Amino acid sequence: MKILYELIPSRRLLDKVGEMMDLVDGWSIADSSFGFPAPSATAIGCALKVKYPDKLILPIFVLSYKSPVEAAALALAAETLGLYGLVLTLGDEPKYGEVEKCWSSSEDARDFLRKQVGVKNIKFGCMLSPAPVKDRYGKKVFTIEDMVKRVKSGWDFTIFMRLTDETYTVLEKLSGELSSINIPIYAYVMVETQKNRGTINRIGWKPTTTIENIGNTIERLEKIAEGVVIACAGDDEGGVEVLRRLKKHT
Repeated sequence: MKILYELIPSRRLLDKVGEMMDLVDGWSIADSSFGFPAPSATAIGCALKVKYPDKLILPIFVLSYKSPVEAAALALAAETLGLYGLVLTLGDEPKYGEVEKCWSSSEDARDFLRKQVGVKNIKFGCMLSPAPVKDRYGKKVFTIEDMVKRVKSGWDFTIFMRLTDETYTVLEKLSGELSSINIPIYAYVMVETQKNRGTINRIGWKPTTTIENIGNTIERLEKIAEGVVIACAGDDEGGVEVLRRLKKHT
């Protein structure tokens, strides 16, 4: 199982990466979370790939902030530097300026990048959730059939979001369906620590597990997920401790 850690880009990014480079298989990189400007996830991913060529790099690619030319330029940079893939999502609304309205969906952007721009040597992934929180999706609940149909439209991998005890069975069934068509699934694991409990509540997430129970959680996921994305919501010290526990566990 691949262990990835979610990086929130900041000026101390390289210090954070140095602390965990021997504890992870790679990183997922947030893209201007909640619409606030931050170092580009794709640019950071390219830099990390040069520095750590053996690591798996999965930048989030928020389309609400990107015109077609910018999206194409970033995707071509990711392809040129040999990143594994980009996770396309409409994402949060920008805090400055207007939402980029040229994308009707992440599938629309994926097809543009593949067919019109000619990006071929990079994988495109989507995010899945059985209960999305954005009104734009038009549905409050997505079934297993809905999610499988979406993946079959042309995605190379997927990340299952908002994993909790209540949605674990959904992930298990979805994984079974996707494994039959060789589509990898990564589970996004939000870890609650003493320090980040308030942050998780403020952003409206329900944690997947706690720092004390992370070993059991990963053991439970080993047979149904290609990998996990460990997120610690603003507690990178706690995140390093989580990764150390996982290293001992494996």
